Amino acid sequence: MASRLALKVNSKRVGSPCREHRVVLLSPVGKIEIWGCDRGVHEIKLPQMSALPSRAESSSACEVCEGTEGMPEPLQQCTAWLRAYFSEPGGTGTLPVPALHHPLLQTDSFTRQVLWTLLNDVKFGEAVSYKQLAELAGNSRAARAVGGAMRSNPIPIIIPCHRVIRSSGDTGNYGGGQILKEWLLSHERMQKEKLQEKLKEKLQEEKLQEEKLQEKLQKERMQEEKMQKERMQEKLQEERMQEKLQQEKLLC
Repeated sequence: MASRLALKVNSKRVGSPCREHRVVLLSPVGKIEIWGCDRGVHEIKLPQMSALPSRAESSSACEVCEGTEGMPEPLQQCTAWLRAYFSEPGGTGTLPVPALHHPLLQTDSFTRQVLWTLLNDVKFGEAVSYKQLAELAGNSRAARAVGGAMRSNPIPIIIPCHRVIRSSGDTGNYGGGQILKEWLLSHERMQKEKLQEKLKEKLQEEKLQEEKLQEKLQKERMQEEKMQKERMQEKLQEERMQEKLQQEKLLC
C-alpha cells in the first residue's frame, strides 16, 4: 500500500490532512523508507543494522524499489538527493534539498534550531561534538538537549545527525545503530578524499594548461620581437640605400 492519510503532519493546518506517500529506496546500507506528501518529506526510516547488508539486501545503484507510481515532487527530490549522496556525493551540492514537512520542524523550539543548524552548517565529511553543535545553535550549555534533538531527528542523512559525535571522538549512539553510523562517517571520509583528489588533479591540470599557455604566449612574444627587429634592420638598410643614392646623385 503506497499511500495513507496522516492527520497530524502539519499542526498549522488542522483539518487539512496530508495524503502521505511511501517510497522504499534500496541503498548500499539496505532498504530506506521515505514518507511524505506534496508539501514535503515527513520522515526517513533507516534500516537497523547489526551487520552490513548482503548484496541481495542492498544496491550500489540506489534504486527505488517501491512507491514509484504517483510519487510527489518532494519525494522525487529526496530520492534523487539520496542517490547522489550514496553514489556521487559531489552532486548533492547542485541538487535542491527537498522540502521538509514534519511537525517537529514546524514549531519554534530549540530542537528545530539545532536540526536546522546541523543541516546548514555541518557539511559533508565533517563531524562536530554535541557541545560544538550546541554552541553553533546558540546555547553552549545545551549539549544534553542536542543529544535529545538527534534522537528526535525525523529526517536522518539529509539532516545529518550521524555527523554528531562525542567530544572524545567516539561515534556515540545512532538511531540506525552504531554500525550504520560508522559506515556513513567512513563513506563520507572516503568520498571527501576522492573529491579532494579530483580537485587536486583538476588544479594540477589547470596549472599545466596555464603553463602551456604562458609558454605559447612567450614564444609569440619572442617571434613578434624577432619580426620587429627584422623590420627595423630592413628599414635601416633602406635608409642607407637611399642615403647612398643621394650621395651618388650629388657627385654626378
